[in-house]
Amino acid sequence: MPTTIEPGSERGTRARVARLILEHGPVAAAALGERLGLTPAAVRRHLDALLADGMIEPRTVRPRGQRGRGRPAKLFAITDAGRSAFEHAYDDLAGSALRYLAERIGEDAVADFARSQVSGLVKRLEPVMRAVPADQRVQVLAQALSAEGYAASASKAKSGGDQLCQHHCPVAHAAAEFPQLCEAETEAFAQLLGTPVQRLATIAHGDGVCTTHVSPQSLADSAHRDKSKETGR
Repeated sequence: MPTTIEPGSERGTRARVARLILEHGPVAAAALGERLGLTPAAVRRHLDALLADGMIEPRTVRPRGQRGRGRPAKLFAITDAGRSAFEHAYDDLAGSALRYLAERIGEDAVADFARSQVSGLVKRLEPVMRAVPADQRVQVLAQALSAEGYAASASKAKSGGDQLCQHHCPVAHAAAEFPQLCEAETEAFAQLLGTPVQRLATIAHGDGVCTTHVSPQSLADSAHRDKSKETGR
């Protein structure tokens, strides 16, 4: 049975409405009310406020099978501004958590945390990387990073090798204070690609794009052969 929310919880409930639209949208007002236990009037109040703030936008969809009959369904979807607001909130939370970790345990704990955050990506991609040719790995990594929200792209570098660009970073503010996040990510790239990489620019440091140079695979193969000769002596 839908219940009327208390005035003091307006902001929290509105955030829950926006999050549901972010995660499940486009979604109808009725579905939001059912999920959150809100009256139609309460849902409408929150939707109107989110629309006014530019956090969401309405979309009209005609049900399948209908041709000119019936009223089109009105759904609500998150906007770019709404998505950015959630990412900024996550970034602030990440920064607070890392500061707490550094103060209570130490900087080494922050580095360990950073490596643990990218370990999931490494575990998922290592089997994929082994299965694709070396010259396709940077492109595969860019696609994987894009799926994680980093809007990544790959291209050939003029100086040789490849260039990996990340046009968005959900934790840029936290990374500006804690470079361990960028360092762990760079280490993960080298591990996945099997060749040395060098971070040339980061959004966290004020650059427009995070840019990583990936050394040619031939250099990595040559270094591996030299190391094998040394150990074989």
